Amino acid sequence: MKIKYNAPVILTYSILSISILAFSGNGLLAGYFSSPAHLSLFNPYFYFRLLSYIAAHGSWSHLMGNFMIILLVGPLLEEKYGSITLLEMIFITAIATALLNAVLFSTSLIGGSGIAFMLILLSSFSNIRSGEIPLTFILISILYIGSEVLSILKVDQISQFSHLAGGFIGAGYGFIRGGRTKQE
Repeated sequence: MKIKYNAPVILTYSILSISILAFSGNGLLAGYFSSPAHLSLFNPYFYFRLLSYIAAHGSWSHLMGNFMIILLVGPLLEEKYGSITLLEMIFITAIATALLNAVLFSTSLIGGSGIAFMLILLSSFSNIRSGEIPLTFILISILYIGSEVLSILKVDQISQFSHLAGGFIGAGYGFIRGGRTKQE
């Protein structure tokens, strides 16, 4: 029996994130693998950090929490939409979340939580048909948005903003695509 690299985008993202956490210290994470806290259009690292922050995590439990979701849902979506389309959605989610965070807040983001929540809401659109909204999408949205809004009231190191942004981007993408799959 052969082992198959069945979801190249999700598996490469997972390996990259594990490697960054295993081989880096906090100084490297803060400098290169956190989202920019402010708009800095003339700094070349600004553009790198718009994407790099999703590959770094603050701890093993942070990484495992995100990748339990990403590895569960991601390969199914990669098979449905295709690797290039899923990579595009990951990049759009990361960049949009980082830019909005830099404009609205003065803090940096770290981790793939926004990607995980984008995948969760995107997956609920897997059975969408013209003129119909899946009940599962409505339920997941209510539970997800409700829990994130309640979490805003707690003081912690978790960015509910990135969760909500990722979720809205995933939902929007699923709605726009209307359940269409990759081109064969």
